[in-house]
Amino acid sequence: MIRTRRVPGAVAMTTVLALSAACSGPSDEAVDLRMTVWTSDKGQLALFDSIAAAYREDHPDVSKITFESLPFEDYNTTLTTQIAGGNAPDLAWMGDLSQDLIASDALVGLTDTFKASPGWKYDDLLDSATSEYSRDGTLYAYPFSNSPYALYVNTDLLAAAGQKTDPATLTWDQVAAAGAAVRAKTGKAGFVIRDFDYKAWNTLATVWTGWGAAAWSADGKTCTFDSPEMQQAFTFLHDAAFKTQAMPGPGTTADFFAGDSAFTVAQVSRASLLTGEFEFGLHPLPAGPKGTYSVLGQAGMGVLSSSKHKEQAQDFLAYLTDPQNAAKLAQYFPPPRQSLLTGDKLAANNKVLSAAQLQDAVVDQLPDAVALPNHTSPAEIAQKGKTALDAMWRPDADIPAVLRSVCTAIDPILTK
Repeated sequence: MIRTRRVPGAVAMTTVLALSAACSGPSDEAVDLRMTVWTSDKGQLALFDSIAAAYREDHPDVSKITFESLPFEDYNTTLTTQIAGGNAPDLAWMGDLSQDLIASDALVGLTDTFKASPGWKYDDLLDSATSEYSRDGTLYAYPFSNSPYALYVNTDLLAAAGQKTDPATLTWDQVAAAGAAVRAKTGKAGFVIRDFDYKAWNTLATVWTGWGAAAWSADGKTCTFDSPEMQQAFTFLHDAAFKTQAMPGPGTTADFFAGDSAFTVAQVSRASLLTGEFEFGLHPLPAGPKGTYSVLGQAGMGVLSSSKHKEQAQDFLAYLTDPQNAAKLAQYFPPPRQSLLTGDKLAANNKVLSAAQLQDAVVDQLPDAVALPNHTSPAEIAQKGKTALDAMWRPDADIPAVLRSVCTAIDPILTK
């Protein structure tokens, strides 16, 4: 677990500088701010750069704001290495690392800063969106992206395979059947769980939740991978990979957005990857044996306690996330602000998705969505879980035995 300490001398110096600034006006010393992100999307980065440029026009004390793009698969490791090595960014995106960062006091509390910012409207935030990033009534990261996972459909590929689906009654069994038909008739892949790639198993919650399964108990202390519901869900996935070929097997990749698969499960922010090369549909997740459901992927932005420029970093974050800029970010990232959460408002700046699609797949899904599995020590849990689950991805896998081995591997981490 990351431990970040305040150095007494540094605290004293910060206090002196703050008092000096209060007496003599803004400091003439310009500062550079750096935020680590995991996106490499040119449109998203250009939007962040434009907001940063507008901020700097009125804040000459900030000479540069850099958005450092780190590979998604290595993001947590790289960020924690930077923190431990004394090269921490001033601000950072965070996903499943949030619990560790909050527990280790590695993040600056933001509630007072946001409430004190004119026109920021703190009460506009959804409680359901902020709970993941809060502790004892203090918000430690702004949940800038609150995106239910959705099902993207390549309707051209379905037509080529003679398949039709009804979004209103679509089930996972139907997706698997249509996907297998596409694979058999076109050679393209059926359905893909984006970012899974037989490594990031937590993304499979977008499937297993439909069977009523969960990775661990509600209090986070007991592994439930060995439940009957999880066995049924993994039997479905195993059959899709090895029996019907409805899902690409290990070692095979297929990019929906390049036209390589009939379906993919991904977040709305990925719609920016659509190039217009094929006709597509966007729908809520298919129903599972337990009925309809929704799974939420969240990402937050916070200020690192180890930043040398915490005041400027907090001020910029307040600007970046105020109602006006939150509306701009909403074209890629569903915001936590109630005032912006309508299909029409989300579509105002979205160049790809319609108001009806956004209302159906995002706004209407948020109230009952469950979050992806998140726990302290996420890297250790992820690695132990992956190592145990590697045995699942063989044609002759003993599914109940593999799932029991996952609990054997991660139960000690959940309870420590």
